[in-house]
Amino acid sequence: MKPSLLLSGILFVFAICFGAIAVAPGPTLDLSSIESGVSPSDDFYQHANGGWLARNPIPPEFSIWGGFAELAERNRAILHEILEKTAQADSLAKAEPGSIQQKLGDFYASGMDEGTINREGVSPLQTELRRIDQVQNEAEFASEIADLHAKGLGPLFNLDGDQDEKDSSKQIAILAQGGLGLPDRYYYLNTDDRSKNIRAQYLVHLGKMFELMGEPREAAGQDAQAVMNLETEMAKVSKARVELRDPETNYHRMSLSELEKSAPQFDWATYFRVLGLSAEALATIDVKQPDFLSAVSKLTQEVPLDRWKTYLRWHLIHAAAPCLSQPFVDENFRFYRQVLTGAKKDRPRWKRVLDQVDVNLGEALGELYVEKTFPPAAKQRALAMVNDLKVALRRKIETLDWMGDETKKEALAKLSAMGVKIGYPDKWREYGVLEIRRQSYVLNVFAGQTFEMKRHLARIGKPVDPAEWGMSPQTVNAYYSPNRNEVVFPAGILQPPFFFRNADDAVNYGGIGAVIGHEMTHGFDDSGRHFDARGNLRDWWTAEDAKRFLERGRKIVSQFDSYVAIDSVHVNGRLTEGENIADLGGVKIALSALESALGRQTAEEREKKIDGLTQEQRFFLSYAQIWRSNVRPEYLRLVLNVDPHSPAPFRVNGPLSNLPEFAKAFGISEPSPMIRPADERVQIW
Repeated sequence: MKPSLLLSGILFVFAICFGAIAVAPGPTLDLSSIESGVSPSDDFYQHANGGWLARNPIPPEFSIWGGFAELAERNRAILHEILEKTAQADSLAKAEPGSIQQKLGDFYASGMDEGTINREGVSPLQTELRRIDQVQNEAEFASEIADLHAKGLGPLFNLDGDQDEKDSSKQIAILAQGGLGLPDRYYYLNTDDRSKNIRAQYLVHLGKMFELMGEPREAAGQDAQAVMNLETEMAKVSKARVELRDPETNYHRMSLSELEKSAPQFDWATYFRVLGLSAEALATIDVKQPDFLSAVSKLTQEVPLDRWKTYLRWHLIHAAAPCLSQPFVDENFRFYRQVLTGAKKDRPRWKRVLDQVDVNLGEALGELYVEKTFPPAAKQRALAMVNDLKVALRRKIETLDWMGDETKKEALAKLSAMGVKIGYPDKWREYGVLEIRRQSYVLNVFAGQTFEMKRHLARIGKPVDPAEWGMSPQTVNAYYSPNRNEVVFPAGILQPPFFFRNADDAVNYGGIGAVIGHEMTHGFDDSGRHFDARGNLRDWWTAEDAKRFLERGRKIVSQFDSYVAIDSVHVNGRLTEGENIADLGGVKIALSALESALGRQTAEEREKKIDGLTQEQRFFLSYAQIWRSNVRPEYLRLVLNVDPHSPAPFRVNGPLSNLPEFAKAFGISEPSPMIRPADERVQIW
């Protein structure tokens, strides 16, 4: 599944049942984080977080450090304990062959067997490398692409099995652009000095990886240049990330014969046959970017086959490198984490292996995690808060002054139909056919990826499973799925610093409430608004209301375009439009829900200050503090190009500068950097 992520990996929630459960106030707001020397009217993000930012330098193994990273590390410690116990010799001896305990234990143990991994070097890949070397014609090339895709790799283009965006009850084959080794087409094509430097470093990295595979330096350099040239041609015909945000222009339903006509140079019949996909399953295919596939198809004939084989060897070693011997691990880290993100040292082996177990056996590991951390009562309490936020969003839609009754009716129907998943699945995923053994670590990783790819492709032609999750329970994140019209909050994020069991309402609404509201608003952002209550890509807006929405969207794009994130590099308002709309909507909806909660209090309770702060002030401080983070400049430059989320300071100051309620809470009067002029304020949901 491809959920709309806040994600990117960013956010979420736990909750309480408002009015029904008494919550004693406690020291949950970090007062030591407040930098009193910075006025709320000048820079609220720095005011709320300056103390914490000064005391919390980024650990060497990280590129960004903040509340999300802190929570993820606490979760890793719990998962580490689970895996260490499961992988002990006596535990494995008792484990039933094929059981979850055996699979988890052997996977983790194989990854921690550093001696064997270093002795093996690249030898576990020899079978696949020989297959690539033996490719002699178009059919064998297509067969090898299929074999690599079946293992979860992504050379040339991407394949998936998922919901039909215009018939969300069905699942179809989906083809999309891909096949690049750098994070974005931007790095291949832009002429700024940093992009040129990254290209030069990438070329060095490619050469070193080919050398590690046993090639002489001169031949490795030639192969590196061949890969760079091929990927540059592919980048030229790839859509930019902003263009990929439009669901209408990235949906093209085709039959297999139509695909073969639009991209005739690639042997699609062989490709799909090797993957085991029948003509019946391929009656309908969503070809996301037909022009890309057409151009890449031509490249497969125009570029000599030997160069394509070099490209395939690179993508195999690139995917495997983190799981191979130390020289491969070190070189992969040097480029992808040091050069691109600024990390100073690699993570300990146990963290890297744990993350692979999580990726490949996520729900199996999650079942053990939930038993340890997330009681059933917590699930009900979180659901109660989500429902509370739904009521607040409903009020917002009903009272919008720019939307007509016809569109409101559709919007309210979509909100009513919006599904909610909390904590963990009702039915755990079955891993019975996945064979994990005490074999080479990288082969266990490929086995896990093959299992997952088969699972996705098996969905093609079948009805949608409404119980399926797109994240493991231990994930520190949440998402909204437009095709399923549902919000999902894994157990991993349902804890401090996003929810405190002993906090006052203001703190929990400012933290958890805002992020719940954020995910709900994704159903109505610039991309999510194109999907209806059933998750179908359908225009349910009147022309007048769509025009008014687009006008408001242009305002938020303009606002964020004006922010300078580092040196002279601005935030990309179009790339981040959906997340910025959701941030603004989330905080407004949460504030509305808080006002309802406060309305149930007595006048004395309503006016009572905690730590000298009003309830509104605590709400806004809580919101600001969940976003606090220190970030390395290399990583910041990367995310400005590829991440649909704005950097943390603008996720705080941007939305709040549009809210008169924020200005009132802190007594801020115009002119002020934290108050946008009335005619420039963005008001959408």
